[in-house]
Amino acid sequence: MNQGRAPVRVMIVEDSLVVRQLLTHIIGRDPRFVVAAAVASAEDALAEIPRVRPDVISMDIRLPGMDGLEATARIMADNPTPIVVIADAVEDASLRISMNALRAGALTVVEKPAGPSNASYERLAETICTQLFIMSSVPVIRRRSIGAPRDERTETRPVVPGAFERLDFLALAASTGGPPALAKVLGALPSNFPAPVLLVQHMGAAFMEGFAKWLDGLCAMPVVLAQDGVLAEPSCVYVAPGDSHLAIRSSGVMRITQAPPVGGQRPSANVLFGALAEAAPTRTVAALLTGMGEDGAQGMSRLSQGGAHTIAEHASTAVVNGMPAAAVRLRAARDILPLDLIGPRILQLSGKGRP
Repeated sequence: MNQGRAPVRVMIVEDSLVVRQLLTHIIGRDPRFVVAAAVASAEDALAEIPRVRPDVISMDIRLPGMDGLEATARIMADNPTPIVVIADAVEDASLRISMNALRAGALTVVEKPAGPSNASYERLAETICTQLFIMSSVPVIRRRSIGAPRDERTETRPVVPGAFERLDFLALAASTGGPPALAKVLGALPSNFPAPVLLVQHMGAAFMEGFAKWLDGLCAMPVVLAQDGVLAEPSCVYVAPGDSHLAIRSSGVMRITQAPPVGGQRPSANVLFGALAEAAPTRTVAALLTGMGEDGAQGMSRLSQGGAHTIAEHASTAVVNGMPAAAVRLRAARDILPLDLIGPRILQLSGKGRP
């Protein structure tokens, strides 16, 4: 059982009777959970939430009537509850809605399971239960505000904006809550940003291509999946592929490997940051955004010690303050900034923003 913790109350929102029964079975067999409700529409979910009071919601995206995106926005406005999106990983339309649901307040997205006879069934079932359990403990608030003013939440060590003689790399890393945070940071950067952007986001491998396409539609720079042996060009964003580490050589040539996970993560921010610490620490800006765990903190410490300019998201805007807080504890972050100030700060450091 849950070592004294009451079972997590899960609401399942899924229009397919077959999938709804499958999720009920997967979740119900895990002693950490109790299925508090299983409904077929967003309208039913909205009506039942005040009565059921779930700890976490499993949310389908393609629903009859109101879709999962609108439902997520309504729930976050009226009855803030941790939401895990369950999506078909191969449908572009579902992926776009899923990513936008994350912007609306959902915490993460996982792949919808096939039947028990499918080879990936147990793996997907375990992932769903793990994410539901972890996210049930994440505090969510009504319509999280990320437009924080410059105030006491901003901590920085003095540095001259645009002081880089040459900026060779920008590295960004995030986990839980990362897609909207990354979209916010990248949205502040122009199409002629002077360095390549290397990006690590913890997300199921099946979603990474769709995630890159989604970001591409929001950013001035093109966003693509990184490829092994390809030179990272300025003014382009390179996303670590699913279940693969992204590293870089001093020449700017990217390396994609299936080396073992680091700290349970592949891709790992520590791998990317560590490679940059060897390749070009004095010509790198790195930012560590919202996320569960501590990935990236050790690598950021190496970067900082080597002369990179390092930034951690402030706790006041991080959906989950695990990764940034770990970097702060190591004194690895030169700047500790709320999310809306990170993009402008990067722009200053690149020489393209106002001093």
